[in-house]
Amino acid sequence: MPERAHGHRVAAVPGNQRVRVEINGRIVADSSRPVLVYETGHKVRYYLPPQDVDLTLFEPTETHTTCPFKGTASYWSYVGGGRTHPDVVWSYQEPLPGVEAIKDHLSFYDTVATVAVDGEPPAGPEV
Repeated sequence: MPERAHGHRVAAVPGNQRVRVEINGRIVADSSRPVLVYETGHKVRYYLPPQDVDLTLFEPTETHTTCPFKGTASYWSYVGGGRTHPDVVWSYQEPLPGVEAIKDHLSFYDTVATVAVDGEPPAGPEV
């Protein structure tokens, strides 16, 4: 795992937990192939392969953010069921070295989406 500026660390680790994501009572993702991202100062995040996400419920937006540890993220809004939630999903199309495993995988803001994980995440590396 690469160490970054000021001791900040990030690691992407393949997992096998079942992860289900729900928005407005609708299952929008169901995966047993998450990539877990452990990052200094953050709780573990689950990145899901696009094949396990119902992409028909999302539209890309113009929003992009840059993380000095993971790269530039692109965002999508939820547009299912007549309700829109802007920028609820993000992905890194060209992640930085050390976190290549998250390439094109999607992660959800748990302030809008309910992310249910079967079991506890494995103990990650020291971050």
